[in-house]
Amino acid sequence: MTDRVTLLRWAFWGLLVAISAGLLFVKMLPLDLSAGRFPGPDIFMAVVVAWMLRRPDYVPILLVAALIFLTDLLYQDIPAVGALMAVIGLEVLRRREPGLREQSFVVEWGVVAAVLLAMLLAERFFLAIFFVDQIPFGRALLQFVSTVAIYPAVVFTSVFVLGVVKLQPGDDPVRSQAA
Repeated sequence: MTDRVTLLRWAFWGLLVAISAGLLFVKMLPLDLSAGRFPGPDIFMAVVVAWMLRRPDYVPILLVAALIFLTDLLYQDIPAVGALMAVIGLEVLRRREPGLREQSFVVEWGVVAAVLLAMLLAERFFLAIFFVDQIPFGRALLQFVSTVAIYPAVVFTSVFVLGVVKLQPGDDPVRSQAA
C-alpha cells in the first residue's frame, strides 16, 4: 500500500501536469491578443517556483523540463532553451530553499525575481550567441515584470487553497500534510 506522503507527491505531480495543460489550452484559444497588448505572466513558472520554495519534492525537475519542452514545441518556439534555463533556475532555488525557509516573504520574492531575471538574461544571451531571432527585450522584460507581480497571488493560492506550505526544520512531512 502507498503511504500518504508518496500519494500526495504523486497527486501534486498530476496537478502540475493539469495546470500546465490548462494554461496551454487557454493560451491556444483563438483570442484577440494583438501585438500592442501587455504580455501576460508566465503563470506556470510562477507556480513551479512557488512550489519549489515550499515543497521541493512536489516539483520533479525532469517533469518540469519535459512540460516546458513540450510547450515550446507546441508554440513553435525555440525548443530546449527555456527548459534548460528552467532547470538551472529551479536547481538554484532548490539549493537556496533551506535558507529561505525562515526568511520573510519579501526576501523570498526578491530572490525569485533575481533568479527569474537571471534566467531571462541568460536565455537572451544564449540565443544571441547563435544569432537566433528573439522577441524584443522590452516585451520580454514586461513579461518578467508581470510574472514577478503575479507571484504573491500564486503563493497565496498555493498556500491557502492547495495547502503547499513550507516545511520547517524538524517537520514530519506526514504530519504537516495531515493538518
